Amino acid sequence: MSVATKVTRTQPWLESLGDWAWPGRAAAAEGLQLPPSWVSAFPPRLEPAGASLPSSSPVPARGGSVQRRRLLLATLLSALAAVCCALAAHVAGGLGGVVSLGLPGRPVVAAASTAVGPPLPTLIPVSRDSSGSSIDRASFTSVALGGAGSFFVYLPPGYASTTRRYPVIYLLHGRQGHAQAFLEIGIQQALDRLIARRAIPPMIAVMMQDRITLDNWKDVGRRHSAKYVVEVQQLIDRMLPTIATRAGRAIAGSSMGGFGAMHVGLANPYIFSVVESWLGFFNNLDGELHADAPILARFGLHAFLYGAAADPVAEPAQDPAFAAKLHAAGAQAEGAIYPGGHSLGKTRAHLEAMMLFAGRSLVAAQRRAAAEASSRPRHA
Repeated sequence: MSVATKVTRTQPWLESLGDWAWPGRAAAAEGLQLPPSWVSAFPPRLEPAGASLPSSSPVPARGGSVQRRRLLLATLLSALAAVCCALAAHVAGGLGGVVSLGLPGRPVVAAASTAVGPPLPTLIPVSRDSSGSSIDRASFTSVALGGAGSFFVYLPPGYASTTRRYPVIYLLHGRQGHAQAFLEIGIQQALDRLIARRAIPPMIAVMMQDRITLDNWKDVGRRHSAKYVVEVQQLIDRMLPTIATRAGRAIAGSSMGGFGAMHVGLANPYIFSVVESWLGFFNNLDGELHADAPILARFGLHAFLYGAAADPVAEPAQDPAFAAKLHAAGAQAEGAIYPGGHSLGKTRAHLEAMMLFAGRSLVAAQRRAAAEASSRPRHA
């Protein structure tokens, strides 16, 4: 019996290298494979703190009262605090100059940020391969989830011996899936190969773990999985030497994670410059895309969406159709339908091509941002 191709079928399970499994069908879902156990603690790589304030400061006139000096000091501290708050709000969007452009905007799905963030989680080494890249893992108490959050990090070859800053791609797993799935299908080896032949620049990949639930990457009740993605992004920018701008960030996902990547990317148009959806769907995202149109027309967006012709879970025709909508809104978007069905095997078959698209798109986004920055008039 064929499966109907209605929108209601877009409820994917993507948790193994085999075919998809549907609740209640003959092919029952297998138990989830847990991530590997942790090893001894390893301190995260931290960037040096910003330059300290100048030590020189105005000296009160001789004979001035203590009250006058205190008043002057309080005034200076208040002004400094106001500047810091403004800078924090300015940087939170991940795109310098956005606030002053006067573009039509809207609230974004973002975790609450403060000038002084929570303690940083510790990166713990999991593995290192012969090419010199490594996989680390971290866990933390997530405000957005109201509980434990965790993620794996791919650090490229040469990471520990350079002072460069890296673009980052954030990866979202499928429904009731796990972050380790990206390691199972060879994300580390694919990135190693592309970097070794200089097809893409060295980059960091973050594979985050949502709760084991049927509604990944959505804000449902007290569990804010969409805000959790931005919470992790903000942590990564504090922990690692990233290119901490819109042009340095990509987001992608498989199956339900493909929906999540597009949802979070469109809900945060000032944070991500590249979005990819693999075997995903786009239910109820037209409103977000419509609201983003002025932003995409101004800053652009690189997007790649693909489905599978025999996919009984996510309607493949949605991919080129939604890509066309993105293109009409100002994005550089491509949509494709490949042979095959809904499985991690399909994701693995196209993984290297998707990392190539992400890496090259990030380079293009950074060049565009640099060109626009150099063309802005400089004020004396």
